[in-house]
Amino acid sequence: MEPSASALSLILDSAVDTAIIALDTHGLVRLWSAGARKLLGWTADEMTGQSIERIFPEDAQPRDRLAEEMHDARARGRGGHEGWRVRKDGSRFWAVGEMTPVAGVGAGDIAFVKVLRDRTEQMLAEQALENERRVLAVLNRASTALARETSVDALVQAVIDAGVELTGARFGAFIYNALDGRNGNYPLHALSGVSTEMFARFPMMRNIEVFASTPEGPGIVRSGNIKADSRYNQDTSDSTVSTSPFDVTSYLAVPVVARGRHVRGGLFFGHPDTDAFTDRAEHSVMALAAEAAIAIDNARLFEETQRLNATLEQQVAERTEQLHQQEDALRQAQKMEAVGQLTGGIAHDFNNLLQGIVGSLDLIAARIEQGRTNDLSRFITGAMTSANRASALTHRLLAFSRRQPLNPKPVRVNPLVISMEDLLRRTLGEHITVHLDLDTGLWLTLCDENQLESAILNLVINARDAMPDGGELTITTTNSTLVAGTLSHDVLSGDFVCIAVADTGVGMSPATIDRAFEPFYTTKPMGQGTGLGLSMIYGFVRQSEGVARIVSELGQGSSIRLYLPRHHDDVPVVESPSVGRLKHHGDSGKVVLVVEDEPVVRDLVVEVLDELGYTTLEAGDGQAGLDLLQSHQRIDLLITDIGLPLINGRQMADAAIATRANLKVLFMTGYAENAAAPGGFLGPNMQMITKPFAFERLASRVRQMLAD
Repeated sequence: MEPSASALSLILDSAVDTAIIALDTHGLVRLWSAGARKLLGWTADEMTGQSIERIFPEDAQPRDRLAEEMHDARARGRGGHEGWRVRKDGSRFWAVGEMTPVAGVGAGDIAFVKVLRDRTEQMLAEQALENERRVLAVLNRASTALARETSVDALVQAVIDAGVELTGARFGAFIYNALDGRNGNYPLHALSGVSTEMFARFPMMRNIEVFASTPEGPGIVRSGNIKADSRYNQDTSDSTVSTSPFDVTSYLAVPVVARGRHVRGGLFFGHPDTDAFTDRAEHSVMALAAEAAIAIDNARLFEETQRLNATLEQQVAERTEQLHQQEDALRQAQKMEAVGQLTGGIAHDFNNLLQGIVGSLDLIAARIEQGRTNDLSRFITGAMTSANRASALTHRLLAFSRRQPLNPKPVRVNPLVISMEDLLRRTLGEHITVHLDLDTGLWLTLCDENQLESAILNLVINARDAMPDGGELTITTTNSTLVAGTLSHDVLSGDFVCIAVADTGVGMSPATIDRAFEPFYTTKPMGQGTGLGLSMIYGFVRQSEGVARIVSELGQGSSIRLYLPRHHDDVPVVESPSVGRLKHHGDSGKVVLVVEDEPVVRDLVVEVLDELGYTTLEAGDGQAGLDLLQSHQRIDLLITDIGLPLINGRQMADAAIATRANLKVLFMTGYAENAAAPGGFLGPNMQMITKPFAFERLASRVRQMLAD
C-alpha cells in the first residue's frame, strides 16, 4: 500500500537538517519542507510559488545557475553543485545541493526535487588546512632561498616578498635601523607588492613612536586601524602613511633581531582594509624575521670574506680558517633556529589536540564531582580520539624523518602478504580484482613487520583510489640483486627482497613521480589525503636500509616497488604476540621494576601491573633504578624508559645485566636515536614498545616476556 500524502509530508518534514524542496518546470517552489525552513529561514507560505533563485546570492547569477541545474537534471538524471547560498536574514552558508527530475502519475506540476545540506564547517576546515599548507610551502621556499643567497640585497627582497605572500598584505617594506640624523628618517631598503615607479615615490619612515617602536622599542606592532592609533597621529602632517601613495589601515611591523639582540631593521606590512592581519600572519612573520636575521648575518659575513680576500691577500690562510669557524657556528645556530621554528609549528598542532584531551578530562572530572556519570563515554571517546590523532601525527612525522623507533626482526614476506589477503580484498571492494604473484623461493628480510604491513596496506589504498572505475591489483614478491646505480641515482648494491604493488589505474606523470615521496604532497582532492602516506613508506624503507621506487605512466597504471635488504641469518621468524586483556592475571610471584621519569606514566604502568597481580617496584631516574636492581634479590623484568636523567635506560640495563645475566628488559620509547636504527640496539632478552601504547598491549608483552 502506498503511503498517503500526509504520511509523505511527515516523512519529508522529519529530515530537519536537510532542506527538501519540490519545484515546477519554471523553478517555482511547490513544496517546502521543515528542514528547508530551518536551514534557510523562510516558511512554506513565504516560499510557495516563489522562484528558487531567491536562495542564490546575486553574484552567483541565480537564473543561469538554476537553468544549468535543471538542464543537468533532465539530461543526466542529476544536477547541482557546491556553493554559497543565502538565508532569509541575508547570511550566507556553503551548501551542497542536488536536483533530480520527477515524472509519473501523481507528480502533478512537480518537475524537480532539490535537496540542500549545510557544509559550511567542512568547507572552512578545508580552507584552513589549505592555508596551513600554503604557509608551510612559502616558509620552506623562503628558507631554501635564504640558505643559498649570499647577497644582502637579494635576500632582503626575498624576505619581504615572502612576507607579503604569507600575510596577504597589499605591500611590505624592509626598513634598516639606521636613523638619518639630518631629517629623522629611516632608510627604505626593499619594497614588495607595488611597481618600481611607486617605489621611487615612496616616502621614508619618519621617526615617530609607531614606526620607531619596532627598531628601537618593544618590538612587534600590530594594529587593525593604524589611522586611529595615537602613536601614529603624533605627526599626521608629515607621517609616512598619510603622505604615501598607499592607503594603509591595517599595520603589522616585526623587528629583525640579530645575535646579541642587535636590531638590524624591521619588516613592515600594510593593507587598506581593517583587521587584515591575523595571529597566524603575525607568527609567520616572526618566524620569517628570525630566519632573515640569520641570513643577513651570514650574507654580511660572506661579503666581508670576499672583501678581505680581495684586499688582504697576505692574510688569506689565517683569516680564512677563522672565518670558516665562524661560518660553522653560524650554520649551527641557523639549524637551531630552524629546529625552533619547526618545534613551534608542531607545538601549535599538538596544543589543538591536547585541548581536546584536557577539555574532555576536565568535563569528566566535573561530572564525576557532580555525580553525573551516565554520559561520560562521549567525553572519554573525545579524549581518546584526540590522543590517537596526536599519536598518528607523531608516528608520521617520525616516519618521513626516518626517526621512528623500529623493531626489526627476520620477516618472511609471503606469509605476511597471504595473511593480509582477506583484509586487502575487503579494502579494495568487489570492483577491483586482486592477484598475488609470490616467489616461492623468496629470501628472508630484516625489518619491522608491523611497519611493513602498514606500508603494504597504504599502497593498496592508494592503488584503490587510482582505480575509481575498477581494475586489477597485483602484489608481486621477487628476489632482486642490485648493482650500485641501477636504480637511478641510488648507490645501493646487494641482495634485496622486492615487494611490488601494481595497479591498472590512472598512472602518474613524471612531475608527479618526482614529488610523490615528498611530505604533504598529494594529488587527491581536498580532504581525501594528507600527503603523508608515501613519505612515511619512503622513510620506513630508507630507515630499514632499503629503497623505494615508482614505475608509472599516465593512463598505464603504477607500480610501487619496495626493496628491503636480504637477511642471511637462518633463524626462526618470531610471530607477534596476540593482544591480551587486562582481566587475564599474571603470575603473582613475578617481580617487575618500572623506571620512568614521568610520574603520571609511571603510576599508570604500575597500576596496570598491580591489577595483573605482579609485585612492582618503581624508580624515577636511572640511578635510583640501578640502586634497586643492585639491592633487591629478585627482579624478573625491568620496564624502563630509554631517555632517563642521570643514567639512560640502556646504560642502566647494561649495568644490571653485568650481575643479572638473565634479566629481561622491556624498553619504552617515543623516540630514541639508537632505537631507531635498524639493528644493534636490542640485545638478548630485550624488547621495545613504542609510546603511546594501549595497556592491553603492554600487558600482553609483559606476559609473553615473563612466560618465555
